[in-house]
Amino acid sequence: MLRMLSTLLKIGLASLLTGAVLAEFDVSANDLLAQAGLTPQDIADFAVRTYQWALPNVILGSLIVVPVWLVIYLFRPPRG
Repeated sequence: MLRMLSTLLKIGLASLLTGAVLAEFDVSANDLLAQAGLTPQDIADFAVRTYQWALPNVILGSLIVVPVWLVIYLFRPPRG
């Protein structure tokens, strides 16, 4: 858990520093999106479509994975 938090902190710090450097060169998120042919609304629409696709699939998969995991967990030999 500590390793994951450390990694997230490093990613956040790297993103902050990169954003500060880009801001010094007067580069904005809208500029980068425009060069890619996208708008903030396109990104928001993509995020919504991704969520609408992923959520039912996660629920469907969990209907199989969770009971199988529970059975394996219950019948595992004790540790220690």
